[in-house]
Amino acid sequence: MSDVWKRIQNIAEENDGSFTTRQIEEAGISRAYLKTYVDKLLLIRTAHGHYALPDSLPDEYAILQKRSHVLLFSYGTALYLWGMSDRVPHHFDVTVPSGTNISRIRKDYPDLRVHYVKKDLFDIGITNTPTTMGNQVRLYDKERCICDLIRARNDIDMQLFSGAIKIYFSNHPDMRKLLKYGKQFGIEDKIRIYSEVLV
Repeated sequence: MSDVWKRIQNIAEENDGSFTTRQIEEAGISRAYLKTYVDKLLLIRTAHGHYALPDSLPDEYAILQKRSHVLLFSYGTALYLWGMSDRVPHHFDVTVPSGTNISRIRKDYPDLRVHYVKKDLFDIGITNTPTTMGNQVRLYDKERCICDLIRARNDIDMQLFSGAIKIYFSNHPDMRKLLKYGKQFGIEDKIRIYSEVLV
């Protein structure tokens, strides 16, 4: 096996089996090799500019998030990652600041559901958690997820909404943080109503 292939394998293994075209080029390897190895079935193209070794199960959450430094998992996808929904997402819910252009990502991910939020509200509740494959991804914390659900209640599947609300309030809710977020979003009164019924 060629020296180039060994170097590509090393880069992939250092990144949980997947890598980007940029990482290859930064290592001084021509991107032309990628097409050659895809044609030989030694690599799989998982998205535009993203590749993985065939014997590695690519972590779709980690791969998607590598496409944009601002993209955060939210709504149903974040609830699933937090264990607040047992429904495996059929699409990715992500949030970005208003005005962010992610048209290229949307082209590669037709199952992407993008939520736009004002820049001054975007940073509220950002944290990270491991995926089921152990890779750290950025998403909103549980309290921000609850606020987003309440704010968008009319657009959210009722089963997903009620299930997540019940799970959150039955597992030691952080009411101080939740009410702080609620005040910033103008839904403090609605949160108090839910907490009185469910806590």
